[in-house]
Amino acid sequence: MRGLKLLAISSVLIVFAGCSSHQADAKINFKPPKYVEQLPPKEPKNNIENPGSLFGRGDNPVFSDKKAMNVNDIVTVVINENILASSSGQKSVSKSTVDGLGGGLMTAPTGSEMGKLAAKVNALTNVGFKIDSNNVFNAKGSSQRTETFTTTLSARIIKILENGNYFIDGRREILIDGQKQILHVSGVIRPEDISQTNQINSQNIADAKIMYETQGDIKEATEKSWGTKLVESVWPF
Repeated sequence: MRGLKLLAISSVLIVFAGCSSHQADAKINFKPPKYVEQLPPKEPKNNIENPGSLFGRGDNPVFSDKKAMNVNDIVTVVINENILASSSGQKSVSKSTVDGLGGGLMTAPTGSEMGKLAAKVNALTNVGFKIDSNNVFNAKGSSQRTETFTTTLSARIIKILENGNYFIDGRREILIDGQKQILHVSGVIRPEDISQTNQINSQNIADAKIMYETQGDIKEATEKSWGTKLVESVWPF
């Protein structure tokens, strides 16, 4: 019986562990976009014209553009991302109401004996209510966020698409004093956007995916424990 209880507890923990993925753990899938995989690669052409020409058209011509043009060529990606988010809102609501209620028991011609008596009775029995209500609501809020990320990274041409565009992918890992920094970038670029110094700006990368992550003691100290993530993943409130 004790073994069955341990087995049941283990099964519950395994199920909870499978649900322990927390929505705050942001991840980027660097798998190429579908159209990159669907488009066939550009077929190389080996027909060399004027093989004896001084300028040449082979693999290593004397005069040629030093920009990345073939698979596995290296291109330098200049990452210069500036993110500015600003929002503001204002709301003002006011409402004013006045309610009155009154009533008398007797009415009679004014000046007559009956009227005088009715006035005395109404003075004692007249019921009157008056309610004043004034509601005012004013709200104003604003937020502003600015982020800047600048660095350079060398990426490799993974595939040349049929239309001539390049799919690039680059990764850099740096280990400094036990802290590991990972930078990963991928996307589709146009050959004409590559500068003469073989560089391309990250703003010219289509379907760009850029990830910067730090691994080590600092991240572990500032990250939620697996128990907290486990509880938050199944907690409905």
